[in-house]
Amino acid sequence: MDVMGDKATLFESGGIVQPAEQDEAGQTGEAGEAGEAGEAIEEARHRLAAEAGDIEAMSVLGAMLLRRGDLDEAEPRLRAATAAGDRAAANNLGVLLHQRGYADEAAGWWRVAAVAGSAAAAHALGRHHRERGDEPAAEYWLRQSAEQGHTLGAYALADLLEHRGDEGAERWMRAAAERGHREAAYRLARTLDRRALEAEESGGDNGVAASAPGETEQWYRQAAARGHRRAALHLGAILEKRGDLKEAGRWYLTSAKDGEARAACALGFLLRDAGDTESAAVWWLRAAQEGNGNAANALGALHAERGETQTAERWYRAAMDAGDVNGAYNLGLLCAEQGRTAQAEQWYRRAAYTGHREAANALAILLLQGGDATGAEPWFSKAAEGGSVDAAFNLGILHAGRGDDETALTWYERAAAAGHTEAALQVGIARLREGDERTAERHLRCAAGGGSAEAAYRLATLLDARRPPPPAHELGEPSQEKSECEEWYERAASQGHRRAQVRVGMLAAARGDVVEAARWYREAAEGGSRNGAFNLGLLLAREGSEPEAALWWTRAADAGHGRAALRLALVYARRGELAEGQRWADRAVSLGPAEVSERAARLRDALRQELSA
Repeated sequence: MDVMGDKATLFESGGIVQPAEQDEAGQTGEAGEAGEAGEAIEEARHRLAAEAGDIEAMSVLGAMLLRRGDLDEAEPRLRAATAAGDRAAANNLGVLLHQRGYADEAAGWWRVAAVAGSAAAAHALGRHHRERGDEPAAEYWLRQSAEQGHTLGAYALADLLEHRGDEGAERWMRAAAERGHREAAYRLARTLDRRALEAEESGGDNGVAASAPGETEQWYRQAAARGHRRAALHLGAILEKRGDLKEAGRWYLTSAKDGEARAACALGFLLRDAGDTESAAVWWLRAAQEGNGNAANALGALHAERGETQTAERWYRAAMDAGDVNGAYNLGLLCAEQGRTAQAEQWYRRAAYTGHREAANALAILLLQGGDATGAEPWFSKAAEGGSVDAAFNLGILHAGRGDDETALTWYERAAAAGHTEAALQVGIARLREGDERTAERHLRCAAGGGSAEAAYRLATLLDARRPPPPAHELGEPSQEKSECEEWYERAASQGHRRAQVRVGMLAAARGDVVEAARWYREAAEGGSRNGAFNLGLLLAREGSEPEAALWWTRAADAGHGRAALRLALVYARRGELAEGQRWADRAVSLGPAEVSERAARLRDALRQELSA
């Protein structure tokens, strides 16, 4: 429960004293302060009038003395004015007695003032009853205060009703916020935030109207503008999410300077993303020293990146001591990177036992790497059930390795549904094997869109098999636009997929674009593709560069390409180098495929006869 203002410092003194402003706890202070000389003159004037029997002057003088802390001199003035029926004096006398520890007597005078119509006294009396645990009486007097337009009364009533779960709380919280109460504005914004989140989680079908995001921001902004540091933090988060980073940074800075460690941490991340790691470290340090575990983790990661592992470990431990379980997980990562497997396992276990899903996944991987598949599986399961997409994918790999394809597919599908690219690829491959092209295509599209070159290639192959053969290209006709399958081939090729590069080269060659075809064949060949090397050789040979073609065919043949070996046998035979031709023909026979072996065998026999003639 947020504080309502447990100190009674409310002053009423007719129309003499300036109205007060509320601070975050619901207390009041003077909105405008006259200079000391002016106050002294004013006090002297009221003192003379009070000694002459002016009741209102007695009340104002008592309020001035009370505000200054001169309780002994204030009390007789306030009692005299109260006895004469001044309700402001009765209220302030209650305040004085409350400060002296006479709560019950204070309540008596507040009751007198409240019955006489004092909204401030009704608020103080309601608060008194709440402190005593008498909620019905508290609600009665706080409602009296709130209905008279008293801001603090409205806030205190809202707090009481909210504590009880009463739906009427929001109405009074809003009333207090509209009158400028910063804590009320902040709490109203938090209520609207929670409601929007609940609506989002339930799909907006819970029967409760969600608040407009702009309204939530409005209340955070109002509270932040009045110096509420937590409101400034939340406002900064809203602006950062929206992309207004400059203004978000200003509010984070305002909140951080007021001592909000979370804002200092958020400001650090904002600065880091802007490339200013030195300034980020300053704010993370400030937040970490205030006990913010997230900031301590950030400092640990920063020092780890710099190779300062001892300092990194110290900050990770600080994060753990602050109650942030990520500290233990990060210590595990640090130890694993250093090859300290036993310590890594210890820290992973510590984090995993608290429910840290990524630590559970990391622990399972560590156990699996150590050959303990039995020990790894339950940790993978725990991580996956906790929502770790990587763990679900790893379970798929684990079961696939055991030959349990059905269970593996179940976990792959679960990970794919959560957006795991490689899992979507595995599901697509499995569905292709089953002949379910529609489902396969859907998953391959997801994986390819997520950046998987293999998925892009397989999707292109699937689409390629469906498309009708291209019409004959007449001389002078413009070349056709690229099909979707060609676009996917090119995406895979641009990501370094060698088979896709060969296929893009073939498509370019079919269009008559020799330069483009050669570029892709060469890229595939240099990446280790024997088909790329063979096709590049064919292209070069057609262009009259047989010596260079032979170099690429040699590379392809050495990698096991039978047709390349046969081509080399023919080249050397034409050159008259029969022994070398026979050697490559022998190689082609052994490499195949069948028609290549048959042709190579005939060539080898002919060369053998020629050599023995």
